[in-house]
Amino acid sequence: MTAIAAEHARSWLLASGAYPETFAYLALTGPDAVILDLEDGVPANDKADARRSVATFLDHTGAQNIWIRVNAIGTTEWEHDIVELSRIGTFGGVMLSKCESPEQIELTARRLGGRVPMIALVESALGVERAFEIATTPSTVRLAFGIGDFRRDTGAAPTPDALAYARSRLVVASRAAGIAAPIDGPTLAENRQPLIEDLQVARAIGMTGKLCLTDSQISDINRELSPSPREVQWAQELVDASGTDGAPIRDGSDLPRLAQARRILELTDIFATEQAANSR
Repeated sequence: MTAIAAEHARSWLLASGAYPETFAYLALTGPDAVILDLEDGVPANDKADARRSVATFLDHTGAQNIWIRVNAIGTTEWEHDIVELSRIGTFGGVMLSKCESPEQIELTARRLGGRVPMIALVESALGVERAFEIATTPSTVRLAFGIGDFRRDTGAAPTPDALAYARSRLVVASRAAGIAAPIDGPTLAENRQPLIEDLQVARAIGMTGKLCLTDSQISDINRELSPSPREVQWAQELVDASGTDGAPIRDGSDLPRLAQARRILELTDIFATEQAANSR
């Protein structure tokens, strides 16, 4: 697994905590981050065992890029999740299911002993409406879009147009709050083309990460959410032509374009460095 920081992570592999025999393998499949799921991915009767399995695994192999999705606040399972996780040493952070308020983030972080990095999984109309307040909570490092539950809550169709408002709200809220761009929900289709199309939609709207349920999607996610060769070439040529101080400036669009170019080159260096490290 890569060592890319959470704010830059593209592929987020969501895996059930009910199958501990797969945990060690997951890190070898190339995701930027793994999320061990204690919520919907675990049958009700298996949740206690899943919690113990996740805790045991992290006690032995604690890693900054392994996160845990906990159950929603207001459920008995959330309480049990927090008690178990409070005993664990090193892990990346917590994804809070069905997050609808900043108070839910604050309570979860406080119960875990302080400013634990949190990803707020927004899955309802209320969560979308409160996206900015959730994003400005100190422990929130990113927002994520829970497409399935959002559609169930609102009756929205699974089309880009129907989901564009919610995605845009999360993007704008994240930017206004000064945190990294949001993580899009998973693509459930088994063939590649719907995944590629969903990635193009997410990227166009300003999202920079994506949840996935299978390791077969990781390489496509990492590629599509990284600067393309054409973008890198454009960025390098613009930076070279502008010099270190941004001159010559011809019109008001030059400085924003130069900032975009530098951001592209920065991300290219981050992803290339990690790829090189992982190939050794």
